[in-house]
Amino acid sequence: MVSPISHLSLLVLLLSSVSLANSASILDSFVQCLKLNSDKTFPFEKLIYTPKNPSFISILNSTAENLRFSVPSVPKPEFIFTPSKDSHVQGAVICSKKLGIHFRVRSGGHDYEGVSYVSVDKSPFIVVDLAKLRGINVDIKSNSAWVQAGATNGEVYYRIYEKSPVHVTKTLDQDGIKLLHRWQEVAPFIDDKLFIRVLIGPAREGNKTRTITTSYNALFLGDAKTLLQVTRKSFPELGLTRKDCLETNWIKSVVYVAGFPNGTTPEVLLTGKAAFRNFFKSKSDFVKQPIPETGLEGLRQHFNPRQAYVNYRDFDLGINSQSGTNYTKAASWGLRYFKNNFERLVKIKIKVDPQNVFRHEQSIPPLRY
Repeated sequence: MVSPISHLSLLVLLLSSVSLANSASILDSFVQCLKLNSDKTFPFEKLIYTPKNPSFISILNSTAENLRFSVPSVPKPEFIFTPSKDSHVQGAVICSKKLGIHFRVRSGGHDYEGVSYVSVDKSPFIVVDLAKLRGINVDIKSNSAWVQAGATNGEVYYRIYEKSPVHVTKTLDQDGIKLLHRWQEVAPFIDDKLFIRVLIGPAREGNKTRTITTSYNALFLGDAKTLLQVTRKSFPELGLTRKDCLETNWIKSVVYVAGFPNGTTPEVLLTGKAAFRNFFKSKSDFVKQPIPETGLEGLRQHFNPRQAYVNYRDFDLGINSQSGTNYTKAASWGLRYFKNNFERLVKIKIKVDPQNVFRHEQSIPPLRY
């Protein structure tokens, strides 16, 4: 007598075999299509990494800064295609459309929900990774730059720095609810050469009081003496002193703001890697009216309504269904995410991508879907 367990094992093996066969079929069809639509003689097999390849996981996680998307339970692509020429990207799009393969395009991978290399949809997908397309040409005379899609911000900043050094000053961190309240009143009117950003997060571990922590980063286009004059006049509550300021050139300020230790050389930006990787979920808000101190005290419980342009991508606002991109459903998060620009983006989508080839969990819907 054959036991139910044997039947179950056989079923699992059969399903696995079918899955592997489908993956192989997709890969073979994709490669053949690439040769027809890009370069017949190019060895595309060398640019493709399947789960069987020892380098698959390392390449998949190479720009996955958020460790939430690196765990085994997160859906993985059927394979990763790493084009080395612009024409390869064009071919990949053409072939994905022809073969009905869902694809994600990854540049720097800096997406807070990982939509460039992760898919919530259960259907098979591939990743077109642009890591090999990171050329940068800076033309000082025309005040312009040509940047390939795979380049990271750090690489772009470094190449600009090579051609055009700029001096700035940055401040260290401060925190406090009252200070945050005052910053809301000051920010719209402070000197245009001073940029201050505020990061809000939970209190440190071990702190028994349930509150929030504010952290301030700033860049000033000028020297420390002038910065102190500006803050003493417009924002004395910050308590900025000369010891809090470090005069440096622009490219080193980029290294600092990116979170690298003091003394790190600008060449670290060419690695295309972040200073740290962590498990996180981030949100941002665009405040139209200053929030009173009582409101700030309860900010952790009252993050809605969220609106910013562009907000950190946040699936809590809503996502498209697996059956298709529905306009009505997408509008529930799209109007909050893009405000009045949402309708304009829908019209553009209808003209440029009516078949919804370029899609993800929060992509713009074509009106007819």
